[in-house]
Amino acid sequence: MQLDLDFVRGHFPAFSQPSLQNEAFFENAGGSYPCAQVIDRLTRFYRERKVQPYAAYAPSRLAGEEMDEARRRLSAILNVDNDEVSFGPSTTQNTYVLAQAFGEMLKPGDAVVVTNQDHEANSGPWRRLAARGIEIREWKLERESGNLPLDGLKALLDEKVKLVCFPHCSNVVAEINPVAEITALAHGVGAYVCVDGVSYAPHGLPNVGKLGVDIYLFSAYKTYGPHQGVMVVRRALAETLPNQGHYFNAGTLYKRFTPAGPDHAQIAASAGLVDYVDALYHHHQTGDIAPHQRAEAVHDLMRAHESALLRPLLDYLVEKNSVRLLGPTQAEVRAPTVALVLREPGAAVAARLSAKGIMASGGDFYAVRCLEAQGVNPEHGVLRVSFVHYTSPDEVSKLIRALDEVL
Repeated sequence: MQLDLDFVRGHFPAFSQPSLQNEAFFENAGGSYPCAQVIDRLTRFYRERKVQPYAAYAPSRLAGEEMDEARRRLSAILNVDNDEVSFGPSTTQNTYVLAQAFGEMLKPGDAVVVTNQDHEANSGPWRRLAARGIEIREWKLERESGNLPLDGLKALLDEKVKLVCFPHCSNVVAEINPVAEITALAHGVGAYVCVDGVSYAPHGLPNVGKLGVDIYLFSAYKTYGPHQGVMVVRRALAETLPNQGHYFNAGTLYKRFTPAGPDHAQIAASAGLVDYVDALYHHHQTGDIAPHQRAEAVHDLMRAHESALLRPLLDYLVEKNSVRLLGPTQAEVRAPTVALVLREPGAAVAARLSAKGIMASGGDFYAVRCLEAQGVNPEHGVLRVSFVHYTSPDEVSKLIRALDEVL
């Protein structure tokens, strides 16, 4: 079944704003438009529930119930337990807190595997553990393809490795890594697995339970929601890691790795993500199935639509001698995040595209190690164009025309 694009775009108020009518949005990897369900919940919370939650009086009780609803429903579509989902101000902050916890648990001589394909958020905090005597092993990407070869990981794994950190897909290479296979390899030597899903989740929320990972991180503001980081830490690991929250909250799993006070309104509004997923499912299919199954069906709808839009863009780019496309040329194995190395700095080309109604960006995108490993000067940077399922074929055509003019 094909995605009903009119139905989809009707759920995003940005598409009805006069100021955006002549603009095509291609910087979704930096943050997507929020859906109406999230905006409505956030607005309601600020108007009617903006008090300290979980007290007996009605606004407080309702505020707490809405926060609990968000956690309960998100955990259901991710196929994990309710208290295995935590919220924090950003994925970068969540990863930093987790790294502090691992730093307390690990011993000198233990090893952590990181990649140079990652956004710095899932690389830098782990690398800092070297100051505590932890051995940091780098799983290196291939310079020409950007691929993370499994043989490279296998060569790093032994009984000293306690944690393997990698992206579901890179925010510049965009190749979708085989998470379940990598996880099985890491678990085979007794290591935990931390997956950065920030660049993957906007293209369909994953079944985290099926993937088998120990930690899965993504950003709600890139999945049509508020500016929160969503963090899944599976129970066996969460109960093993040292508590990073207030000592008296150590018995509550989702409070163990959120030392700062949570943003009540944004947590409550995150339930709107699930409202939107459910709306897409019920519009396109029938049948009463489990929440994670609905999410999987919506994931497949999104991926099919995005892949169909991505193919003509990739076909156009591979024919351009003046362009180096980072990552795979096949739409089916990558996310619709396209980084291009050009003669001009990426930011300069993005500025020229802006004059043609294309909202894109240029730079290093906090993937400095990834660019350097592929022979790209981060100061020169790349042009990045990225889209999600609410993008239309006409917008992709407009992008190709604009690229043809500026290149």
